[in-house]
Amino acid sequence: MSAKILDGKLLAVHLKEQLKHDIDTVVKAKGQHIAIASIIVGKDPAGLSYALSQQKTAQSLGINYQLQELPENATKEQVLSLIARLNNDVNVHGIMVNKPLPVHIDFSILINALAPDKDVEGMSLNNLGRLFIGKSHMIPCTAAAAMAHLHSVGIDLKGKEAVVIGRSDIVGKPLALLLLQEHITTTICHSATSRAGKLDGHIKRADILIAAIGQPLFVKSDWIKPGAIVIDVGINHVDGKLTGDVDFDLVKEKAGYITPVPGGVGPVTSVMLMHNAFEAYKCQKL
Repeated sequence: MSAKILDGKLLAVHLKEQLKHDIDTVVKAKGQHIAIASIIVGKDPAGLSYALSQQKTAQSLGINYQLQELPENATKEQVLSLIARLNNDVNVHGIMVNKPLPVHIDFSILINALAPDKDVEGMSLNNLGRLFIGKSHMIPCTAAAAMAHLHSVGIDLKGKEAVVIGRSDIVGKPLALLLLQEHITTTICHSATSRAGKLDGHIKRADILIAAIGQPLFVKSDWIKPGAIVIDVGINHVDGKLTGDVDFDLVKEKAGYITPVPGGVGPVTSVMLMHNAFEAYKCQKL
């Protein structure tokens, strides 16, 4: 029996409706709209396209999304000066720094210059530290989107066994912490696990599998525990098509639930960014 497909577009619509209701209620009471600033350095087409897509999502929720564009040759000091101004602007409630950046500018320096309560991507050391102790309002957006899919299944997650493939700072590690907060037994697998020949053994025990390694069609169906929940975070371009880290066509015949690529985690990630903008607003205004 084929898995139930976890439709990210449908989930995103549902989450946006609830978020818009919450935003409208709070903004009406406070009398000031939410505003976020999106910093773009250079003219990378993919980065600009992503920012414009976020702007469209923001506007549909009544959020003012301000593009702050700097030239390719902007210095680190110029970008930091802009961040300092935005940090001190009481009319700006959230700030994000778009990638890619020019090679002479280090993303980590910029993200850690953000005021923690305005860091809507949740990627500063301050917010990652808060996440570690379960006190963060700003959850990295892709990790939050994966958890939203898990919650949408509607089953008790406590005591389940999860495997996260990938240990990146943006997805794998934050996801492991979020799973632990749900009382899920959690294992992180990575390249060394694979080299040791133990990866498939870990995956076969997983009630929940989250693939976030950036290797197309890497996860095979014979690794999957029957009925498992499979969340595919991978984004890979193969022969002009977008594909995930999971061999979707075969794995869906064994899993209980599975996210597609595209149309799974991606659409929900955009909503999670706007959810963080709302959290930032509440931190500053309530």
